[in-house]
Amino acid sequence: MSGDKKTRMTNSSTTAAAVTRSLKRDRNTTVTLVVLCQVFQALTFGGIALFLPLIREDLQMSFAQAGMLSAAATLSYGMGQIPAGYLSDRFGPKRLFFIGLVGWSVLSLNLGLIQSFGAAVINQLVAGAFRALLFAPGLSLLSSWFPPERRATAMSLYMVGGFSGTILLSLVGPLLVNHMGWRITFIFFAALGIAAALAYRALASERPRQGTGRHIGIRDALHLFKHKILWICSAIQFIRFSIVTGFNFWLPSLLVADREFSLQAAGLVIAMSAALTASSNALGAYVSDRLRNPPLIIGGSMAVLACTSTLLVVVDSIPVLLLVIALNAVFLQLYFGPLFFVPVEVLGQRTAGIAIGFSNLFANMGGLLTAYALGVVKDKAGTFTWGFVGISALCMIGVVLSVILARMRNKALAVQRAQTA
Repeated sequence: MSGDKKTRMTNSSTTAAAVTRSLKRDRNTTVTLVVLCQVFQALTFGGIALFLPLIREDLQMSFAQAGMLSAAATLSYGMGQIPAGYLSDRFGPKRLFFIGLVGWSVLSLNLGLIQSFGAAVINQLVAGAFRALLFAPGLSLLSSWFPPERRATAMSLYMVGGFSGTILLSLVGPLLVNHMGWRITFIFFAALGIAAALAYRALASERPRQGTGRHIGIRDALHLFKHKILWICSAIQFIRFSIVTGFNFWLPSLLVADREFSLQAAGLVIAMSAALTASSNALGAYVSDRLRNPPLIIGGSMAVLACTSTLLVVVDSIPVLLLVIALNAVFLQLYFGPLFFVPVEVLGQRTAGIAIGFSNLFANMGGLLTAYALGVVKDKAGTFTWGFVGISALCMIGVVLSVILARMRNKALAVQRAQTA
């Protein structure tokens, strides 16, 4: 072998190693920033639920009106999922994520200044549209930096940031409220979100696209809606976020109004719950990737949640109640990564944004209905009992759908293997 050829091979190897190191550095930086942005976004999003007893009193809202506040944000957030997913696939997720976080944070800052219920509803309606730009682009950005066999785990990292923010909020929020009131605390959290968005814009990166594949078009996006597996996943997403909304949005009010907890005590319970959910979220995705069986994790989680959702409102003992909340928290988002991974696994990474957005649209319709319905149930019946019993019934439907999903997934993957053989 000639000296020139050896030199070219050495230079090529050196260049490849440098590119690999650069990509790894970009991946670590981007993943860290997305997770941190979720931490700061969670301070304001979770702050609405945690401070809801104070917000209700300040703005003179009923429980049903408080449910409308959540429903307004959820409506625009849900309706924005498919457009956000499509735009993410079409133009790349980085810029959309930045616009979403800045818009949400600015409107959250404005919420801390609002003095009427009507203005608060309008604020949340607009804010929800900006928050929609965080979800599908954020998940798509994270998953793109990981190999296919680790993408359920990658998607779970998105929620780890959110739950870490909830823990921080639950521990620090009540203390700050005691000294500054909910408005100044909320404005402070919103300012942190704006700062995080600016850091993300300066330092985060998109993974270079592989190959020469064209951007997804409108026709490609519409073709996805023909796949039955996407509709089954979306139905399960409807149930998933109904459970999450019922638990996360109304649990502080349930503890304060029905169980006579102080706001500080409720904050500690929420922090415990968020810590368990954050760790179990990553664990569920890891187990799903190892077993290569997402439907098993989904169906098993739904079965446990069917029990805990009813026990949450029927047990009298405080220690038992805390145990039920802890168990519910473990399984609340255990199947988040696996459920979002299945349509991407079957339909391909190129359409990840639109598939995630479509699924999350249905998820947020479930959250919208639950946020409002549980407030109405509380106003009419004076208790949250029947609302959470209804959530248990939805969980059982989810178990059945997970069995159907397992069969459809196995069939679709068998077809893929046959085509590539």
